[in-house]
Amino acid sequence: MVGQAELDRRKIVGINAETVTNVTSTDFPGQWPGEDHSWDLDFFKRTFNVKFHSNDQFDSSFSLIGLDASVANAFRRILIAEVPTVAIEDIFVIHNTSIIQDEVLCHRMGLIPFRGSREGLRWMHWFQKGNDEDPEGSTHNDYNVCILNLQIECAWQAGGQMRAVNGETDPNKLYNNHNVYARDIIYEPTGQQITRFADDPVRAANPDILIAKLRPGQKINMRMYAMKGIGADHAKFSPVATASYRLLPTIDILKPIIGPDAEKFARCFPKGVIGLEPITREEGQREGSEYKGHEGEMKAVVEDTMRDTVSRECLRHAELKDKVKLGRVRDHFIFKVESTGQWESDELFLESVKLLKIKAQRMKRALAALMR
Repeated sequence: MVGQAELDRRKIVGINAETVTNVTSTDFPGQWPGEDHSWDLDFFKRTFNVKFHSNDQFDSSFSLIGLDASVANAFRRILIAEVPTVAIEDIFVIHNTSIIQDEVLCHRMGLIPFRGSREGLRWMHWFQKGNDEDPEGSTHNDYNVCILNLQIECAWQAGGQMRAVNGETDPNKLYNNHNVYARDIIYEPTGQQITRFADDPVRAANPDILIAKLRPGQKINMRMYAMKGIGADHAKFSPVATASYRLLPTIDILKPIIGPDAEKFARCFPKGVIGLEPITREEGQREGSEYKGHEGEMKAVVEDTMRDTVSRECLRHAELKDKVKLGRVRDHFIFKVESTGQWESDELFLESVKLLKIKAQRMKRALAALMR
C-alpha cells in the first residue's frame, strides 16, 4: 500500500530557481510499476471536484481538481475552437464613402462578436461553401444565414455649420451620425427566424464598438450575411476572448522566516500570498521550537497560494532560498474563461463538456465498428 506522503509527492511539480522537476514521473503518466491504476469510476467520483472562484456573466474562474492534464487541455481547446457562434461571413458593400477602404471595413465587421438566442443558434444549420465535390454548396436560407444591414449617413446638425465657422470643433455639437457603432447594425429576421429569435434577436454583443467615423456627406450602406461557425474555421467564431488554465501553486516554508526576512519574503510575492503574524508566547517558550527566544517578532505564513504567479523571486535571495520550497499541484487546474458575449462564461464550460462527451461517443462507435 502506497503511503499518503508518497501520493502527495507525486502530485507536486517542483519549481526550482532555474528548473522544473517531477513534470512526468514515469514513461506513462499516472502509472507506477506494481500498482493498479486502471480506470475506476467510483474513485474518480470521490476525487474529482469543481470549485468556482468567481462567476460573472462574461468572466468566470473555477478549479477542476483531480483531473488529468489531457482532459483539462481538451476542455480548453474545445472552448477556443469548437463551441459555435454567429459571425459575419459575406458582405455586400453597396455604398462606402468613409475614409476606411472597403476590405478593411469588411474585416472590422467580421470581427464584431454577435449574440442571440442560444436555442436559435442550435437550430441554425451549417452553411456549406462550394468545393470540388459540390461546386454550388448551400443556398442562402433562413435556417443558415442571418441578414444584417448597416445604413448610416453623416449630416450637419441644425446650426452646425455656423458653429463650425465660429470655431466649434466638438463633433458632437456639429454633426449627426459622425460615429458608426455596432449598435447601428440592424437585424432583418426572415422565415422561421422571426419566431426562433423573437425573444433574443441577433445583435452585437457590445453595442459600443466603434466601426468608423464619418463627416457630412459620407455614408455607409452594407448588407451582411452572418453564419454559424466555430473557432477552428476562423478566430472570429471563437466564443472566448481567452480560455486558459494554470496549476495551483504550492509554497512550503521549511524553516522559520522571522523579522526583516519575513517582510522581505512577503515582498517577493503578490499581495495576499504571504502574511505576517506575531510569534506567540507558547511558540516562543516551547522546548525545541525554532521560534524559541523570538516571542513577539513577526513570522511569515502562507495565506493564499492561488494569488501567486510563481515568479521564483524568493529563490534569488541567499537568506531565503533554503527556507522555502515552491511547486504546483499536478491535478489542480485553475481555469479563466472570458466570453465574447454570445455565451455566458459558465454556459461555455458546460457546452465544452457536452462536446467532449459527443466526441467520446463518436470514438466509441468508431471502435465498435472497427471490431466488427
